[in-house]
Amino acid sequence: MNVPVTRRNAVLGITVAATSLIVPSILRAQSAGRIVVIGGGFGGAACARALKRADARLQVTLIEPNKTFISCPLSNAVIAGLRQMEAQQFGYDKLAAEGITIVAQAATAIDTQKRSVTTADGTAFGYDRLVVSPGIDFQIEALPGYDAAATEKMPHAWKAGAQTLLLRRQLEAMAEGGTVAIAIPANPSRCPPAPYERASLIAHYLKTNKPRSKVLILDAKDSFSQQRLFETAWKELYGDMIERIALSQGGRVTSVDPATMTIVTEFGNYTPDVANVIPPQRAGRIAEIAGATDATGWCPIDPVSFESKLVPNVHVVGDACLGGGIPKSASAASGQGKACAAAIVALLAGRAPAAPRLTGVCYNTVAPGYGFSLAGNYQPKGDIFAEVEGGATSPVDAPRELRAREAAETERWFETITADTFG
Repeated sequence: MNVPVTRRNAVLGITVAATSLIVPSILRAQSAGRIVVIGGGFGGAACARALKRADARLQVTLIEPNKTFISCPLSNAVIAGLRQMEAQQFGYDKLAAEGITIVAQAATAIDTQKRSVTTADGTAFGYDRLVVSPGIDFQIEALPGYDAAATEKMPHAWKAGAQTLLLRRQLEAMAEGGTVAIAIPANPSRCPPAPYERASLIAHYLKTNKPRSKVLILDAKDSFSQQRLFETAWKELYGDMIERIALSQGGRVTSVDPATMTIVTEFGNYTPDVANVIPPQRAGRIAEIAGATDATGWCPIDPVSFESKLVPNVHVVGDACLGGGIPKSASAASGQGKACAAAIVALLAGRAPAAPRLTGVCYNTVAPGYGFSLAGNYQPKGDIFAEVEGGATSPVDAPRELRAREAAETERWFETITADTFG
């Protein structure tokens, strides 16, 4: 147990030295509850920090195997050579300094009856409330031919890190006049506009360095978020460099063959020089271990408290949720983490949590100095979040001055959310 170092605790320490038999009761009196958070991304880290700030007496343990978090937002700029990976990396030292116990281990088992989480080293952590924020995993079985070995030839780059840099190196090594194919899955998926931002920034890299090259989008959807904004930007900036084949045109990828670099669709096969294959997705594996996923592979929740519909005393935030209209994005995960923290504090105090109002914002950069955004407000409606009035999107016919301001705002947003989450 971690007890905040205060003058009162120092006095208690002197007392404990003389009367060691009463230590357990004294220490329990200092804690308002034990909260374990699994996953140190935007949702989990924001939740852990908000919990500790809401009530310093809470024992908050954050279990995250990676000592450094690598941000997916803005990682497309790394792929395009516009940003260095170091700018995407954040540690947990400042969360630890606020009294949060950081456990650099993978959670491997959850006993929801005993309310216990076990990590890879065999340590067990008891909890009163558990928060699961594992992000996404891939439904590899849904895409024949794609497996762990295939990712080294056809990187997904959908979890920022080594895959991001691999895709960047492949672009750099590609000969002039080559084709980059991006296979995009159906929804639900993490940050739905991000593949189209990626196509845009790859096109910028090619236009600058290999102008006879092409970007081919093979899409399992007919329409996508902010489509008119993207397509207007593509026409203005890249001409015919980007080609998109939609679902109804045969764009859904049905299998891949990494040995021949072949992508198979319903209407034809493609052999690009670089293949960025983004598989179908589901909630991170630990959510399934917790028993919080349903047949969809995602986690149904009570949108007021974020408590699992399937497992008591387990809350789910971030990309793993079945959130209804709210997108799977960093800003949504952060807002959910904070709202979940408030709900847990209320529940531990015997109060009903208040219904949250969340804001999700999505920034997209299609070239340096050219960006646009989409913002929405969401409230619980039945078992999901529904969008309410007050949202906004960038106008299609906006002047370039506005595009430049929104590109700059993207950078400011990133600085703000990472500082708010990781200190």
